[in-house]
Amino acid sequence: MHEMGIILHLAKTLEETAEQEKISKITRVTLEIGEVSGILTDYFVECWNYFRRKHPVLETAELELQTIPAVTWCDACKRTYPTVQYGRTCPYCQSGETWLLKGNECIIKEIEVEDGDPQAADPYPK
Repeated sequence: MHEMGIILHLAKTLEETAEQEKISKITRVTLEIGEVSGILTDYFVECWNYFRRKHPVLETAELELQTIPAVTWCDACKRTYPTVQYGRTCPYCQSGETWLLKGNECIIKEIEVEDGDPQAADPYPK
């Protein structure tokens, strides 16, 4: 159920960014979500579709999700491997001296704005 909390934080961050940059309408938000982040993407999209309508700058914004593959590092043999396939035990040396290198993130990758927005036309206004 942490999807709602993430969406609320995301909406607040996007609203603050829009206000700072004088953006009136965000049309698309691309997020990178780690493969082992624990985010249920179907529920996440449902939450987005509900909450975006409560924020005028996001009201029509589409959400695109991109997956960041989970990768684990083994301290014993100094190699990486796919986390989901092998878990916490290194497939090369069978060590448990491993840690997640990437794949737990939730990152705003890109924000697209409505054509005609001052920032869309000139990213470096005078």
